[in-house]
Amino acid sequence: MLINAAICNFENNGGGDRALWQRMHDKLASLDLHLLLRQEVWNAQDDGNALADAAEAVLGMAGLIGPECCTALYHDTNLFTPAGEFPKTGPMWVLPPTVRSLQLAGTAPGAVPLIVGSYHLNYGSTTTRLSEAERLTQWNDRWVKVDGRRVHYPALLGGDNNSYPVPGTPGDPALPVLGEIPDEPHRAHRSYVGLDGVRRMDDRPDDTLRTAGLQDVARHLATTAGNTTAVAPTVDAYDTHGPDSRIDRIYASKELLPAVCEVEVIDMKGLSDHHTVVVRLDRDTLTDILNNPLTRAA
Repeated sequence: MLINAAICNFENNGGGDRALWQRMHDKLASLDLHLLLRQEVWNAQDDGNALADAAEAVLGMAGLIGPECCTALYHDTNLFTPAGEFPKTGPMWVLPPTVRSLQLAGTAPGAVPLIVGSYHLNYGSTTTRLSEAERLTQWNDRWVKVDGRRVHYPALLGGDNNSYPVPGTPGDPALPVLGEIPDEPHRAHRSYVGLDGVRRMDDRPDDTLRTAGLQDVARHLATTAGNTTAVAPTVDAYDTHGPDSRIDRIYASKELLPAVCEVEVIDMKGLSDHHTVVVRLDRDTLTDILNNPLTRAA
């Protein structure tokens, strides 16, 4: 069995267009998801949680809406049981993430939980984005001692990075050329000045997460299996923003990588300004990883 986990930034949560909202959620429901990491869930808790409750009904999953309705997590209750939550995500967030730990059904007593998080890095500040990415690394640093050894809980985190992956992955969209981005504020939003005084496109969040052992699952498949479709763009070219880019990414602790079977970018044209990324995990392998953290950590 494959466990399907997706990230979806639904622009403005439909912006009040209930028909559009319904079409998007019907599309997501058709993907047979077991985990959904949402961004831009604005107004989900208005009118007595009307949209939050409707989303759970359409998706067939239980949801957790994060602070200020910035992000949310949904899980298949037949596969996952909540084990813990992390409501205090730190003071630096413009759009706070939603993070919780989940116990996979069928794992042994004493198996470690899976930490799952949905995040949305800041749009307008490279400095803030870097701080937020640094803060995300804390969820790849949760551990317990087993037989006197430190065992980390594996993490699966994904969202809108508002920045680029470090170049070098086969098939990855090329970084924009700064001077060719028509919108001048966007040039500032997506670039930073290095110590040498040269302005560069912002790939520091990706570098930070991967330095901390959180691997870009699409990059992993493109480099190890030659699956370049995994690194398809998630945002189309815009007159103001520049060319196609891979802004939306899913990161996994390195212990989880053996379970990664496939990454697919789902076209969401007409529904949102971001495409949806789905990672498919082999359930048996994931179960073994969670059951045997000492072996996997060796």
